[in-house]
Amino acid sequence: MQKGLIKLAYRQVIDVGSKGSFERNILTISYEEFLMKSQAYNHEQKFKTFKEMVANDGRANSLHYKSGFALGNLIQQLNNKIPELQNTLGRSINFNQHLFEIIDSDITNIAAHKVAITYTTGVLTCFGSIGEYMLLAEDDKLIQSETEPAETFILKMQPSLSIINYQQAREINSTV
Repeated sequence: MQKGLIKLAYRQVIDVGSKGSFERNILTISYEEFLMKSQAYNHEQKFKTFKEMVANDGRANSLHYKSGFALGNLIQQLNNKIPELQNTLGRSINFNQHLFEIIDSDITNIAAHKVAITYTTGVLTCFGSIGEYMLLAEDDKLIQSETEPAETFILKMQPSLSIINYQQAREINSTV
């Protein structure tokens, strides 16, 4: 990969098989909120699943946002660190934004409740890649790296991780 500025997104899928208290809390709270908020799109309880509700009334897509709103305190406790994603030294990667999504759910069975949180980083400087590893730095360090060393880290590409923004570095003309 050419030197440039990137943003990464990491998608964490959470279901009944997920371990850890954060994941269990996300599942429980989002399911309870889903049950409560979905009543507006399922007055007569004709539909059991989230997908059925959306197929019947497109406004049910707002359940992503409405169910995710209740998770604010849990997300805040992450201190902008992406769970499950670490650099090669075991340090967590920072995120600036997150997006909650209901993959599917069932009003009669929490075991069918499956959600995802997509975490998006701020701007990172990518100095290049070595196989499936990227050499990165927080923020835009392209100019700084020309005059002084940048503090870097190495991150392995892996499932659920994607580069969602890329801007190739322009050549810096220097007169000597």
